[in-house]
Amino acid sequence: MTPDLGTLLRHWRDLRGSSQLDLSLDTGISQKQISFIESGRSVPNRETLMAIARALDVPLRDRNTLLLAAGYAPMFSEGAWDSMEMKSVTNALTRMLRQHEPFPAMVMDRYWNVLMTNGAAPLFFGCFFDMAARKGPRNMLHLMFDPEGMRPFVANWRDVARSLFERVYRESIGRVVDQKTRDLLAALLAYPDVESEWKNPVAIGFMPVIPLSFTRRDRVLNYFSMVTTVGTPQTVAAQELRIECLFPADEATEIHHASMMDTARANQQTAP
Repeated sequence: MTPDLGTLLRHWRDLRGSSQLDLSLDTGISQKQISFIESGRSVPNRETLMAIARALDVPLRDRNTLLLAAGYAPMFSEGAWDSMEMKSVTNALTRMLRQHEPFPAMVMDRYWNVLMTNGAAPLFFGCFFDMAARKGPRNMLHLMFDPEGMRPFVANWRDVARSLFERVYRESIGRVVDQKTRDLLAALLAYPDVESEWKNPVAIGFMPVIPLSFTRRDRVLNYFSMVTTVGTPQTVAAQELRIECLFPADEATEIHHASMMDTARANQQTAP
């Protein structure tokens, strides 16, 4: 059952640490009217409701919930990420992935499920273990935490694991950890030797980024990632997409990466 509009608005206002007066100043809507809306004495029109939602940085999916609670139809499409209405976005994503070759790049949803990759991504991970034999979910966090995935090859795994927990919170849509994200965090904590306090990470060192250091044949390869999101999204799927690209963190890694990938491609072409 969907909570009433007043309860939902109070929830978002409390989540953002905003008083009714703060919200009034941010939106130009009188504090009295905001109070009436939250108490159920008044139903705002769609424009007023969306002004409040924008001021509270409510994600598009949850703006639809607010609209439904107020008796209005949703405004933001909740179609699939690969639907026809997303064609221009997915075409752009395909170009971005292709342009990032020969380094790995992937598109993920809000729960770190992998939706698209460039050709380099499976080749890269296949240099460390047999991707075809992996039975786990196609999810980047599970791939990094699973002892049968990439975890044994991450030289600085404890630091990386802490940083990934931090990213889950920081990159949550609208800075909100929903139930599915909580379930994902619980699944990560269930892996062997994962410590619960890693959910509250502290700053590690003084480097501009925490490198992802992978060990392969006694050689350490250092990478860092950059994350891109869709600007001014107008659909739920567009807002929840995330593009992650790996870059070499030093010249030695860049040189060895090229050699490693050339060998992987040659092996792929000669495989039966």
